[in-house]
Amino acid sequence: MGNLIKVLGKDFENCPHFFLDFENAQPTEAETAVWNQVSAVLEEAQGILAELQSYTGAGQEIREAIQNPTDLPLQEKAWNAVCPLVVKLKRFYEFSLRLENALRSLLEALTSPPYAPTQHLEREQALAKQFAEILHFTLSFDELKMTNPAIQNDFSYYRRTISRNRINNLQLDAESEVNNEMANRMSLFYAEATPMLKTLSNATTKFVSENKTLPIEDTTDCLSTMACVCRVMLETPEYRSRFTNTETLLFCMRVMVGVIILYDHVHPVGAFAKTSKIDMKGCIKVLKDQPSNSTEGLLNALRYTTRHLNDDTTSKQVRALLQ
Repeated sequence: MGNLIKVLGKDFENCPHFFLDFENAQPTEAETAVWNQVSAVLEEAQGILAELQSYTGAGQEIREAIQNPTDLPLQEKAWNAVCPLVVKLKRFYEFSLRLENALRSLLEALTSPPYAPTQHLEREQALAKQFAEILHFTLSFDELKMTNPAIQNDFSYYRRTISRNRINNLQLDAESEVNNEMANRMSLFYAEATPMLKTLSNATTKFVSENKTLPIEDTTDCLSTMACVCRVMLETPEYRSRFTNTETLLFCMRVMVGVIILYDHVHPVGAFAKTSKIDMKGCIKVLKDQPSNSTEGLLNALRYTTRHLNDDTTSKQVRALLQ
């Protein structure tokens, strides 16, 4: 428990005060089974992000094919450019399903009786770190996806080409990889502005609804505690100075925003109500106080991917902070 240090001098209502070592937490024997399962998924995450970051699309080939619909060589060129990209998009989608299963395993571990969520986070820091890594990946993936219109354009062209049968003489390699049923599921996934976040939100909501014997507070308290941990670390210079990696600051911000959004989707009244266990004013303020260029993207995630921001129960001050 040496890595989880009580933050002194802080006394916010409903807020456990911990410093969680996102850089060095190691699994105990009790955590190992779940940790190994989740690690196998997280090992793929950086590769997925790298592929998405380098995704340039087939815009030029598609434009030429559309402008010259009777030119078969141009149709072939566009098709051959799009097919490997669609296979790559399928791989991203299938990874989201593995990520969903990993999240479920972590939620089960971090909310199971007899321990309270705060005790779980103290006892199972390595699992808390993996939960944080999933959220960090999710927001990173969605930020890249939102700024890359080629993804939707490529997939739309692929589906149009298949449905119109405009490739009678072309090799349908991608169709065998991405059949109509898979294409429908992928289409729903990529239609979301933030597909990975939507996947995690749905998974968390499903976890709560399927575990009838588990009080919903066990799940929401786990999320609100994580939000508090991140906020306290970000706004306390002496703890922020403990980060040895410059990326940890952005990591911490992404995790805080991720758990707020999940909380807002799962909790009946959401994260913005006065009864919420998350100090939304404090969280928004700490984001605005950071020099990072990614802060605006995180503020936009709170503006546009939460459910309850525009509820009557949201204070005018919080709305004003997010204007």
